[in-house]
Amino acid sequence: MIFIVRLLLSLIFLVLSVLHFYWATGGKWGIDESVPTNIDGKKMLKAGVLACIVVGSGLLTFALFYSLPFLNIELFSFTNFLHWVIPSIFLLRAIGDFKYVGFFKSVRTTKFGQLDTKYFSPLCVLLAGLGFIVAII
Repeated sequence: MIFIVRLLLSLIFLVLSVLHFYWATGGKWGIDESVPTNIDGKKMLKAGVLACIVVGSGLLTFALFYSLPFLNIELFSFTNFLHWVIPSIFLLRAIGDFKYVGFFKSVRTTKFGQLDTKYFSPLCVLLAGLGFIVAII
């Protein structure tokens, strides 16, 4: 079972990483819907090239982290810490900032708000849950 959980985490993080690198190279599909906006439609953060590269690199690192056992690579005890930090990041993302992001956001009527409630935050809960399973087992 742990094999399947690690594989699923690796694949999801890899796909999300590729999507962010696509945006960094000028891709437009989905980028407007992936940035929180206020009720007037103003973007609440700038999803520039550097931001996309940083997030994409982080997601790629997470994909590699969860796939290390497939490569028979054992890292030092720091990985035990990462097994808890990575899912915690996504749990906190799912909880959100109480305004624009997460299940407890107050701005829900924007396109991002609707997609966040339906897809983005549940995906973060899934990633957190699967990550915590890996941490526990």
